Amino acid sequence: MTPAQRALGLLVRREHSRKELTRKLTARGVPENEAGLAVQRMTAEGWQDDARFASSLARMRMVHGYGPIRIRAELGTHGLGEEMIEAALAALEGAGEGDWPAIARDLVRRRYGAALSDDIGLRRKAADFLIRRGFDGDSVRYATRQHPND
Repeated sequence: MTPAQRALGLLVRREHSRKELTRKLTARGVPENEAGLAVQRMTAEGWQDDARFASSLARMRMVHGYGPIRIRAELGTHGLGEEMIEAALAALEGAGEGDWPAIARDLVRRRYGAALSDDIGLRRKAADFLIRRGFDGDSVRYATRQHPND
């Protein structure tokens, strides 16, 4: 099997960044220079696109309840530039999907229920949960305040 065939086999399963695809090919025994050429070919032919990968991963992580800080950090580990990361997050907001405070509040309600407003300890626990998930302070405060109109 050629390096290009291996790369294509990986790409038909899911999106990969250039860095990730190169790493996977070399891990499968493809010499680094051949892996790089195969990835270049996949990019030139439209099979691999870092921008498409960034948007896909950002949307998937958002749907699974992760915040923008965590998503930004994960995209950075894939070798994507700051401009591409910002574009992926902006695309979510542009599509009306990146309402981070509302996402945080929904997560808290599903996980902790209505008892949250009565228990300060539970509110702290919810805030810690959201921070670990990568939400900013404003989103955490919005999601954990006692009354929706506070």
